[in-house]
Amino acid sequence: MKIEREEWEREENYLDKTVSLVRKKISKLGQELYDDDSKVLEFKKLIWDTHTEMDPTEMRSMMAESDLQVTIMQSKGNYLQRLFRIQNKPYFGSIRFKEEDNEEENIYIGITHVEDKLNYYVHDWRSPICSMFYDFETGPAYYKAPSGIIRGDITRKRQYIIEDAKLKHIFDNDLNISDSLLQEVLAEESSDKMKNIVNTIQEEQNKVIRNTEDKNLIVEGIAGSGKTSVALHRIAFLLYRIPNLTSGNVVVFTPNKVFSEYISNVLPELGEDNTYDMTFYDLLCQNINEYKDIEDFTGFISRYYKGNVTNYDMIKYKQSDDIIKDIDNYIASLLDNVCFMDNLTFDNFIEVDKEEINTMLKYKYNRFPLFERVKEIAKRIASNNYEGSIKNASAIMKKLKDIINIKLDLKYIINDFYSSDFFKYKDKLSDKYLFYEDACIFLYIKSLLVGFNTNHVIREIVIDEAQDYNKLQYLIIKKTFKTSNYTILGDTNQTINPYYKYDSLEELTSIFDSSKYITLTKTYRSTGKIIDYTNKILGLNHVTAIRNDKASDIIFRNNVGKDDFIRDIEYLKNISKSIAIITKNDSEASYVYDLLKDDCSAALIDGFSHIKRDLVIVPAYVAKGLEFDSVIIYTDVDNKYSEEDKYLFYVACTRAQHNLIVYNND
Repeated sequence: MKIEREEWEREENYLDKTVSLVRKKISKLGQELYDDDSKVLEFKKLIWDTHTEMDPTEMRSMMAESDLQVTIMQSKGNYLQRLFRIQNKPYFGSIRFKEEDNEEENIYIGITHVEDKLNYYVHDWRSPICSMFYDFETGPAYYKAPSGIIRGDITRKRQYIIEDAKLKHIFDNDLNISDSLLQEVLAEESSDKMKNIVNTIQEEQNKVIRNTEDKNLIVEGIAGSGKTSVALHRIAFLLYRIPNLTSGNVVVFTPNKVFSEYISNVLPELGEDNTYDMTFYDLLCQNINEYKDIEDFTGFISRYYKGNVTNYDMIKYKQSDDIIKDIDNYIASLLDNVCFMDNLTFDNFIEVDKEEINTMLKYKYNRFPLFERVKEIAKRIASNNYEGSIKNASAIMKKLKDIINIKLDLKYIINDFYSSDFFKYKDKLSDKYLFYEDACIFLYIKSLLVGFNTNHVIREIVIDEAQDYNKLQYLIIKKTFKTSNYTILGDTNQTINPYYKYDSLEELTSIFDSSKYITLTKTYRSTGKIIDYTNKILGLNHVTAIRNDKASDIIFRNNVGKDDFIRDIEYLKNISKSIAIITKNDSEASYVYDLLKDDCSAALIDGFSHIKRDLVIVPAYVAKGLEFDSVIIYTDVDNKYSEEDKYLFYVACTRAQHNLIVYNND
């Protein structure tokens, strides 16, 4: 719809007023923070100078007042940062809403709110009223306010492109939010960092982002459906909506450090601090101090795709649901049969009857994990025999270990499990190096015997690429973060773990109670031609491309030489900002890098590298979650993607937004 000149000028005037107000607020807040900082320093000096004269009640009151002032300053500082981010682009959309029995109102929507006294110039996109921008087209609409449901009509829906505080384009989206600005955004070139999608959030995505009714969400979305973006925008929404929730109370589990770096700009763009990010490998390293060298997930996957697996069936068993039952049965048997064999004698004159000790073991302290039970018994015996002192508990602990009928050593116990009838194969741990599949089992058994290292600070957890975690890993995470809410996102069609496959992520509702299972069915990343091709890889028929721009044909090549390789790269450089050469494994990635390094400025990416170049070479299992303008799928003629590798091949091909070239795997 064409915008009339008078209306354009009205919008320009409103933008100018808003920008001016934002800049005035920046100046005012900056001065306030400077003054507040001086006051806080003076107040702290006063406390220091007079603390000897104050009673404890006065001291606590003064310290509480100081903490309150600091908290207020932090809040002002955070808002100031958000204002800085929006000063040249204060909003991206608006709706004209007529509430029942009230006058029409223009609601402008941006990253953060901007108000002047009682008038809101810009509403935060996370506020209740702004939900209508994403959930409704023109016509009847409603939103959930603290006072109840507010109904009315949206008479106009509008989006803006603003650059350097100047109005460039206006889109009236009376039909569908995806018809204009979304298509323009989808056609843009990618960058080395994920961008926020706050101005193009779709209805199905918004339902996930704003869900506060369900404790846990399990979201299954096809490649390019915006799962990760949705997760990050959900975090921003929860930080806005939940009282006292801070970024320090949130953890995002990512597949590797490349991915963590790739998403690191989104929350700051939305005006929030980055949360903690970690991999499951990080969790293993934090909780296993018995080994210095532990294999990460990338190494685990790489072994398979390089053909370095000697016992596939055993690794598959270690990753299966059966291993949980077998470990639990082994531990139950261990606890049933553990006992002290002799009386405890120490200091040459004190003796404790074994029956008394076993009573403590089986009954008095049976609420503790086994290793903790023995510690508690040692403390109790020390307290009983040394007038309430437990200073000799360590010495008694050593004596108890000598008379118990099992060796209280984790490596010994796990090796005992591997050689027992509870384990379906026969295996033994390495003394120095812990393979990834063994590390998961080690941590689970350790946690059952020593206790889970629980974390009560973290209140919200996001797990991305959920399909690559087995149920044993989910049990470990859930027992570590007992009080957290979970948002779990993945796609079973993008499984790269060759040893474990979900039929549907809905299976996770059996682990996470009070869960809601949601599907995202639209893809926004790739062109229609790329989607048609990737659908055929897995035999899919339910994936629909939203992009409607003119698409290039997919190019297939066989017997590609170095010169052909370089020509394709040069061709893509002319039409793309970012190019990825995606290989089946890291050995092939290294080969391609060595082949091209003298002719092309390329970066070789592993699970710990950062994407800083416009041309990268990366194994498919590291490229998960990333996207590029153009992708070349390199396959060695003697190591093509097989039927068993089709999910990895699908992952590789769906990284491409605009252009796809496939070598040696037609």
